Amino acid sequence: MPAVKITETCLRDGHQSLLATRLKTSEMLPIVEKMDEVGYNAMEVWGGATFDSAIRYLNEDPWERLREIKKRTKKTKLQMLVRGQNLVGYRHYADDVVDLFIAKSIENGIDIIRTFDALNDLRNLESTITATKKYGGHCQGCIAYASSPVHTIDYYVEKVKGLMALGVDSLCIKDMSGILLPDDAYTLIKRMKEITDLPIEMHTHCTSGVAQLMYQKSVEAGADIVDTAISTLSSGTSQPATEVFQAAWQDSDFNPGLNMKLLEEIADYFKPIRANYVKEGILKINAMYTDPKALIYQIPGGMLSNLMAQLEGMKAFSKYEAVLKEVPLVRKDLGYPPLVTPMSQMVGAQAVFNVMMGERYKVVPKEIKNYVKGLYGQPPAPFDPVVQKKIIGEEAPITCRPADLLEPELAKCQAEIGTYAQTPEDLLMYAIYPDIAKKYLEARQ
Repeated sequence: MPAVKITETCLRDGHQSLLATRLKTSEMLPIVEKMDEVGYNAMEVWGGATFDSAIRYLNEDPWERLREIKKRTKKTKLQMLVRGQNLVGYRHYADDVVDLFIAKSIENGIDIIRTFDALNDLRNLESTITATKKYGGHCQGCIAYASSPVHTIDYYVEKVKGLMALGVDSLCIKDMSGILLPDDAYTLIKRMKEITDLPIEMHTHCTSGVAQLMYQKSVEAGADIVDTAISTLSSGTSQPATEVFQAAWQDSDFNPGLNMKLLEEIADYFKPIRANYVKEGILKINAMYTDPKALIYQIPGGMLSNLMAQLEGMKAFSKYEAVLKEVPLVRKDLGYPPLVTPMSQMVGAQAVFNVMMGERYKVVPKEIKNYVKGLYGQPPAPFDPVVQKKIIGEEAPITCRPADLLEPELAKCQAEIGTYAQTPEDLLMYAIYPDIAKKYLEARQ
């Protein structure tokens, strides 16, 4: 069997999952050159929530972070995560925004663009896949893994066929809640290997406690790449630890061939940084727990920490368990969307409202209304008709690709932000996050 490749996630999903995406560029750069020597398949360094958090909480330019990391990386490919037509935001953006964002991501240093849609609606991936290929990037198409009566192995195999038809270069099974069981992973990968020669990458989180077993069964079934995080930023709601797999597979056919001495040095580098985040209360002890209940609630780690923070802010932490129990009920009502950004935040918010109000769907956020109207795409299963009527009345949901309803946005954004946007990257920042980017760009000027 071929050796297994490893993608290191600590500079993106590792700290996003454990540290609320608060790792600063200044804390990353001193270790990047050492990480470049390890022998990783790729380093995931950008995308997801890093774009938002850099501007909103750290007063940093996310584009500058990417450029600085790229300067220090000579051997290892850089990878990012985009949410399909949502890019790194929380709504669908027009195709002109998608095209320019992908072009500039690749130009500023990204090699591999992993793209997923929260509903596995492949129409929402067309623009990112087309743009990635157009600008010479490697496009990795995702299936967002969830468990429900409609999420069968056959369902996923059909989605894989759809991604192949769109021309992706590799495939990823994105198990954002850490709920993919080992035998299911084995069966799914075996079925995928029957229909494709494309590399298959596995992504998971340790939330429920099955991640390491799942990776072992995945590589036995033929998975080519696994996502891990350096031990200091691993486990809990993050990925499994990188060093564990190098040690476990060292003398097997799966040997990833990573430099163990360098891995130890990288882990040591992050120890005092992690300790600071513990001291500041950003790394919460709950984020480090293993919670097999995740297999029931299917709630990703980042969503768990968001719910905790939300309820603490409302002085209602005693309602935490009630909210956890409400989440799967809301999910069923809304057609079993996979709980990944932005659906995880939306379903979580609705569950909080349902519990806090003492009446289900008495208050419905605008995003949930738009979702039920079809503006995020097609749900995996039909909505509960009673709930649908309560949310949007007699209105019929749209059936086209949601982005087809959007007019080009860039010219309008440029007119609004004016000279504060000095580069196309600044303009994209404003197009995706108008409120926080405007404050940031004005303050910078």
